[in-house]
Order: sequence, then structure tokens, then C-alpha cells
Amino acid sequence: MRWALVKVCVAVTAMVVVAFAVPLALTVKEMARDRAIGNAERQAAAIGPALAITTDRTQLERAVASTQAGADGRIAVRVPATEGTAGVEIGHPHAPDADLDRASELGRAATVPVAGGYALLQPTAVGSGSVAVVEVFVPDGEVSRGVTTAWAVLALVGLGLIVGAVAVADRLGTRMVRPAKRLADAAHGLGRGDLTVRVPEDGPAELRSAAAAFNAMADQVVQLLANERELAADLSHRLRTPLTVLRLNAASLGDGPAGDQTRHAVAQLEREVDQIIRTARAQQAQSQPVTVGCDAAEVIRERMAFWSALAEDQGREVSTAGVERPVRVPVARTDLVACLDAMLGNVFRHTPEGTAFAVDVHSSQEAVIVLVSDAGPGIKDPAAALRRGQGAGGDGSTGLGLDIVRRLAESTGGDVRLGSSVLGGAEIRVWIALRPLAAGGKRNHRVVRRRRLKRSAAATEG
Repeated sequence: MRWALVKVCVAVTAMVVVAFAVPLALTVKEMARDRAIGNAERQAAAIGPALAITTDRTQLERAVASTQAGADGRIAVRVPATEGTAGVEIGHPHAPDADLDRASELGRAATVPVAGGYALLQPTAVGSGSVAVVEVFVPDGEVSRGVTTAWAVLALVGLGLIVGAVAVADRLGTRMVRPAKRLADAAHGLGRGDLTVRVPEDGPAELRSAAAAFNAMADQVVQLLANERELAADLSHRLRTPLTVLRLNAASLGDGPAGDQTRHAVAQLEREVDQIIRTARAQQAQSQPVTVGCDAAEVIRERMAFWSALAEDQGREVSTAGVERPVRVPVARTDLVACLDAMLGNVFRHTPEGTAFAVDVHSSQEAVIVLVSDAGPGIKDPAAALRRGQGAGGDGSTGLGLDIVRRLAESTGGDVRLGSSVLGGAEIRVWIALRPLAAGGKRNHRVVRRRRLKRSAAATEG
């Protein structure tokens, strides 16, 4: 698709360049010719006043030499002979005698092609009553002066337009192909049994819709498989009660081939049921890290709507950012709800009424970062608070409820950090990893700080 789009743009741009450049190039060539002929006409007109006054050779040669073309030997003058006056010829004409005679008889200027260029024939009436002809030779170099340079500039401009069109088409093609390739890779991964694969919902609107549909389908597949395994385990477990009755009844059959066969069959059936239960439970345990996933932006909007009523009663200013578009996270909705409620609940418990707070969401290809910040007194020792957050809320606990938040973040390979917010109070930063961090890699929390500062500055100016 990418190269097809590039080829189409190259073809269309090339046709447009040719459609405009070829007529423009011909126009430039014609303008150069007209400029050369016009200059020759001015050179010929400079001889006209001298011919009107005299036909003396010396005077005419002096008039011819005073012009630029005459000094270059490109002007010839022929005055025909009349009764009582001799003809005068100055210079070496390039046009044939027939063309000179025709111009003299018709009395009209003409331009005729000659060897090496063009000859401008300008008839001029003289005092003897005859018509003299002034010839100005225009060489090919004069006619085509500047044409090559203009054509080269046009070619470079056309080439630049084509290169620019290729760059734009390649950029657009990459923007379209990259999400499609991620969607294809995710489909192959799901087909191979990787139930954790999800697709970022970015790119053109159609591909975003396709990615959202794929993620919903993958979530549904995970849920169906979990339900199927749970159902298999439950059904197998329910079979144990009737099997126990059968085993007791078989024990009362006494000795004999029929009793032995019945007891053997019951024991074999118990072993098969136990094996089914163990297999189902093992598959459940393996699928525990696979979460259905949810839209973090939608969950945050819902929980903020819930807490906004209490915030309004207490006179707290509330703001959110980054929740306008879907943000998929690989955690269960109920877990994310519990995490947000824990952080927002601590804001209400540990800051005075009227204290403002905000919830921001920042997403990238590697992680989703949720920040809960407030304008309260802050946390004096964030490192100690994190260590105490692992406790159960006993002596020394800050009551921040970080145990729930920590478990959710670390279940995805992320982490939790405490610090000072741009609002002046505490900030809880939850890093939810979308994919495992590469060996030796470092999480970039700094970009979040820059975006958060911009948002706070805009809010302050408002």
C-alpha cells in the first residue's frame, strides 16, 4: 500500500509538472526569440534617420558603425540605383537577393531564416524616391540566450515537486501502513495463542475502528476461554459427589468379578475426573496474568463523575486531562476502579476541604501513566511512604492505600512513584506498562512532567 501510494503520487505530480512545464518552456523560448528580434528592429530603426537624410556611403557607414549590431558586422544596407544616382551596398547581407528585392517592393519588414540564425529585413524610404533595405543579422545564440538556463530551472523545480510529493506520499503511506501492520501482527499473534496481544488505537479513523474491534474481540476471546475453563473445572468438581456414591456402592458389592470390575471402573473414572480438574485449574493459573483490559479514559471519566459530587460539596476544584480519547490498559476494569478510588479517597482524607486536585492520563507505545495530584500539604518523605505503603495500614502507615495501587502497576511490569505536584501538593504517578520493558531500559517519567507543567500553566493563565 505504501509503495502504491508513492507511485500514484509520482505519476500524478509528473503529469502536472509536464502539463505546466512544457508550455512554459515553449513560452520562454518564444519570448527569447521575440526579445532578439525586437532588439534587431531597434538596431535597424537607428539607421532610418540617416537614410532619410542622405545616401552617401561615408555617412551611412558612420551611422552603421554607431550601432551595436553594426559594430559587430551584423548590419548590411542596400540602396537600389535610380536614374541619376548609383546604388549603395554596405556590409555583407545574409539574406538572398530575392528576399531583399521582395522586401523593397512590398515595403514591409520581414524576418527570414538564414544560415546560422535569422535576418531581419527593414525597408526604409530614401530621398531619391527608392526604398532601401536594412538587414540586421540575428545569430542563433542571440535567439536562444537564457533559454537553457530557464529550462534547467524549470527542470529543477519540477524535480523538486516530484521529490516533495514522494516524501509527503511516503509519510502518509507510513501513517496508514504502520497501524495496519500492527493490526496484522496482532492477528497473527492471537492466532498463535498469545492472548495478551492488543493493538494501539491510533492512525486513520478506519484503522482506529479496526483496532478497537480487534481489541474487543481479543477481550471477548479471553473471557470466553476463561469461562470455558471455569465451567470445565466446575462440572468436573460436581461429578465427585456422584462418584463417591458409586464408589461406596461398589464397595458393598462384595468380592467377585462383577464387583472388582465395577470398583476398577469407578476408580478409573475418578482418576479421569481428577485429571480434568487439575488440567483446567492449571490452564486457569497460566491465564491469570491475561487480563481482559479496559479503557482507562472511560473509567477515569466515570470515577471523576462519581467523586465530583463530593468535591463540589467540599469546594474542591477538579480537572482532568488526556481522557478525551480511548486509552487501553491491560488491567481489569474492577482493579482499575479500585486503584482510582484508593488514590482519590486519600485525597479527600488527607487534604483539607477546598483543596484542588487533578487526574491526568498520558499514553505512549510503551506505557500509560496515570497521575493524581493535589494542592495539599504534600508528602514529607515519599520514599518512606512507598515503603510503608506495602504494609497493611498499621502503625507508621500513611494511609495512602498504596498497596492496591502498587499491585495493579506491578502486575503489568510497571511501578508507582510519589513526588511533588505542580499544584503544590502530593503527586502519585502510576506507570502501567503495555509491554515488557527491554533489558537495561529506563522508564521515561520526565515527559509526563513537561506535559503536566504545560497543562497547569494553561489552567493558571485561564
